[in-house]
Amino acid sequence: MNTVSNESTLYSNSSNGSSKSLWTNNRFMRMFIAYALATFGDWFDALAIQVMVAYRWGADPLIIALIPVCMAVPGIVLGSVAGALADRLHKVKIMMICDVVTVLLTIAVLFAPSAAWLLPLLALRAMMGVFHVPAQQALTRQVVPEEHLFQASSLNGFVSQCSKVAGPLLGAVTLAVFSPQVCILINACTRLLSGAVLWPLRRLTEKKEPSESFTLEGSPLGAESKEPLFTQWQKGWRFILSSRTLLSTILFGCVGLMAILMIDYQFTTLFREIKPGNEALIGWMGSSAGAGAVVIILLLNRLPRIGYGWGLGGGYLLIGVGIAALGWIGPQTSEIWVIIWGLCIGLGNGLFMVTLNYLLQKETPPAYVGRVFGIQNSLSSVVLVVAPLAGGALIRATGASLTFQYIGMATLTIGLAGIILQRILWEGKQPRRLEPTGELGQESVRQP
Repeated sequence: MNTVSNESTLYSNSSNGSSKSLWTNNRFMRMFIAYALATFGDWFDALAIQVMVAYRWGADPLIIALIPVCMAVPGIVLGSVAGALADRLHKVKIMMICDVVTVLLTIAVLFAPSAAWLLPLLALRAMMGVFHVPAQQALTRQVVPEEHLFQASSLNGFVSQCSKVAGPLLGAVTLAVFSPQVCILINACTRLLSGAVLWPLRRLTEKKEPSESFTLEGSPLGAESKEPLFTQWQKGWRFILSSRTLLSTILFGCVGLMAILMIDYQFTTLFREIKPGNEALIGWMGSSAGAGAVVIILLLNRLPRIGYGWGLGGGYLLIGVGIAALGWIGPQTSEIWVIIWGLCIGLGNGLFMVTLNYLLQKETPPAYVGRVFGIQNSLSSVVLVVAPLAGGALIRATGASLTFQYIGMATLTIGLAGIILQRILWEGKQPRRLEPTGELGQESVRQP
């Protein structure tokens, strides 16, 4: 039996939900391993690049501040377009191309002589992630049966949070023994391995199930492959605007993210004021937040699903409590409370991220997953640029402690609103669903 027909048969089995366990879904497990390698590598060299720029090159603080901005700009400009391409083209090939180009750009970063070369290379490398994420999410929606989507989102979230803890930690050890260049080279190797793991899926046949097709303005999705890219991009936006669940989720997520990112880069500023002699405190706080996220994701992985309002609103509520509490910490407060409130923030972050990814996967038909995640990524990138600047201005005006208290209470309020208003926000009308009528080439419309 040739590779194409074999992969097609395996795909059909997974999409019909015949797989009894997510762990026996070979396509998802390959994607999962590739995602784990890529995510670990990204966090592994993030610390190395900061050390190289700040300590080895002695760059100006403004240059250092431009690093996250350069990495966010591609998402703003290309996020929604990348999502449309993910729905239009072969997803595994997009992911593999992104991995290969990322390897080449990472090697180029290794030889960058100055920040003037480094910043454009980091922006181009971030652009590969902009195209990779929607393709991965769209393919996950196709190869994972609906009853396993929540578990798949939990596993991906678990890997993401573990990478945030283990990547910088192992990167710091490698930095102490070797050099930033070794860390960057390791990232290139993990990306190369990621592409190699995906290689057997390169001939995977992507099918569209008629029972999962949706229509907007009477146009079936089956004809979309013949439409221009711009038309499909427009349909992605119209689909989100027509779905109260998706629109509420993306707007709710951006409002809360705006509040959180206003202080996300300012923890060092806060600890410098309240605990000036303890430079390791930021590391303890970050590790405890990562541990909290891992714990909640492991617990969520044992559940079949979670209510949207409780997951999204509850996540923001826990994050808000942790941020506000850190704002009330004084010089005489024991460091153990920093770890406790870091755990609280991590629990909220893990709860929110798993619920968000699960919701976007479950409430979106396979043909639109790439565009939905691309648009969500684009809007989040805008927040990523604007929020830190606003947070820095607020801290200069009111001080770090008061700013943390204000932002924490605002985030807590957003979370409470999500829980209280969940029936309004996440139980609206959905786009019309098409179902087969039993006659070839004909479909009927029903309202959910």
